[in-house]
Amino acid sequence: MSKNSHNPFRFNRRQFLLNSAVTAGGIITTNLISKSPVFGQAPGIITSDRMRPGIPYGIASGDISDNGIIIWSRSDRPSRMLIEYSTSESFSNVRRVFGPSALEDNDFTARFNLKNLPPDQQIFYRVIFQDLDYRNVYSEPVSGTFRTPPTTGRDIFFVWGGDTAGQGWGINPDFGGMKIYETMRQLNPDFFIHCGDTVYVDNPIVAERTLDDGTIWKNITTEEKSKVAETLQEFRGNFQYNLLDENVKRFNAEVPMLAQWDDHETTNNWYPGEFLLSDDRYTVKDVNLLAQRARQAFFEYMPMNYRTRFGADRSKIYRSFQHGPLLDIFMLDERTYRGPNTDNVQPVKSAETDMLGKSQLQWMKVQLLKSKATWKIISSDMPLGLIVRDGANFEAWANADNGAALGRELELTELLRFIKRRNIKNVVWVTADVHYAAAHYYDPSQAQFTDFKPFWEFVAGPLNSGTFGPGQLDNTFGPQLIFQSNPPGMKPNRPPSEGLQFFGGVKIDADTKVMTVSLRNIAGEIIYSVDLPPEA
Repeated sequence: MSKNSHNPFRFNRRQFLLNSAVTAGGIITTNLISKSPVFGQAPGIITSDRMRPGIPYGIASGDISDNGIIIWSRSDRPSRMLIEYSTSESFSNVRRVFGPSALEDNDFTARFNLKNLPPDQQIFYRVIFQDLDYRNVYSEPVSGTFRTPPTTGRDIFFVWGGDTAGQGWGINPDFGGMKIYETMRQLNPDFFIHCGDTVYVDNPIVAERTLDDGTIWKNITTEEKSKVAETLQEFRGNFQYNLLDENVKRFNAEVPMLAQWDDHETTNNWYPGEFLLSDDRYTVKDVNLLAQRARQAFFEYMPMNYRTRFGADRSKIYRSFQHGPLLDIFMLDERTYRGPNTDNVQPVKSAETDMLGKSQLQWMKVQLLKSKATWKIISSDMPLGLIVRDGANFEAWANADNGAALGRELELTELLRFIKRRNIKNVVWVTADVHYAAAHYYDPSQAQFTDFKPFWEFVAGPLNSGTFGPGQLDNTFGPQLIFQSNPPGMKPNRPPSEGLQFFGGVKIDADTKVMTVSLRNIAGEIIYSVDLPPEA
């Protein structure tokens, strides 16, 4: 096998999809000896597909690590999840596990944590649902695949981005749907980091929009996407909307996702304790209530490890993943624990200046200190040095004063100082949020706060949303603009049809351990690339 390929197990994707289509058209009945689902002849009592459970939104995998992977799907009725998986595309030597029941309380979604998988193997899997009322009735299977993390000797390649279906740009069949997801899928990545704004519950989708040249952008529309989300069902409907896109469903079936959230899963620029007093679109004014519903829908529809105890949600959006000896990934949550959006110039730390909060910040330090991986990727749902405003206040870390650290910047100084003083090497940040692509190099020799190791931050997006011009950088941490995809002064909110949609790719060479970061457009073309040698 050639070490130059990030995935030496070269299966035929076209043949796999054809096989999956044949499999999906098969019928499951019950083997009366083994009492397990097998492909065969339909029992006579099944006279219509409507009698069988359906899988309307496909399947997905996520939270992949050295320890396992989450398999997710949704049925259309009360049913029990069944997963079959094999290292063979033909499903020889298949293993079968029953997952949880998909019930109304969780909107008929289900997930199962597959563990003890062989390392560095292409795994083929299919999800089936067993009807809870008619136990010998099964859904058609839906097939997917993923590759488990390596132990050594193989390159790693992953993609990242954010901002899906924002600003009213939805699924346009005439455009080819959310085709940036198909572009990413064809690169055959090991996994995908979604940096947030996975949905835009505060951006309704209308049937038609007139473009600058007079042509019409036509969206698929649904009832739940016709207004801002307030009810739990409306939040769920936003996730369902994205899963109507065939590009997204194919991508989800073949590329494991590591997901985090930002503001638009709840409402624009939100923070805990906020009330939407001036937004007439909302009858529910309490953002904490909206965030509670948003969080439930997010965990229901994302392939994440969702844990409850005594009926209470015990899951965290901030978490970390090991991907072999070369890479650890740290996913932050910069929404749940933040203070209010203010002028962001407080001279001392307090609950008002929190962005990560004390517990998450301490967790981040411990995880970085424990990491033995060559590279540490921190996925931030907001950029560090870009100025992101919320009216007269500030939404992200930076406060636009170009001076000493103040406000939320104080929390960042604590983390960056810790990384330097503990000599934690090869930390790279990836993010999205601002709807263009950029590369920033943070240089302490150019900064106002200087007690940190230099590092890179890469920005990529949007994924089928409006594109905006570049933002301004605050000089507190000395970010140097190395590349940006869009020119200053560009007209805002450009449609996906103009091609200004971007995602990032990261390849780690197994032999040299060099990390190559690329920024790519909707066609997959590299618009910027840099090789980062590891610090010895």
